[in-house]
Amino acid sequence: MFFRLMNLLVTFQTIMNELLRDLINTGKVAAFIDNVIIGTEREEGHNELVVEVIKRLEENNLYVKLKKYK
Repeated sequence: MFFRLMNLLVTFQTIMNELLRDLINTGKVAAFIDNVIIGTEREEGHNELVVEVIKRLEENNLYVKLKKYK
């Protein structure tokens, strides 16, 4: 983190909340700073939800580290 960007984490959290707001409101997605947790009760629809989250991140020039992905 750069020294001049003192509120970087708060800003990034706000960005994540805005990008994923409707998915977070469903209760299937949670975002905390640089972690996005996707949880569904059944496998049906899970992959589509993952693709939607990744698509939104890519559209906003954000990316996912594959080694952190489970």
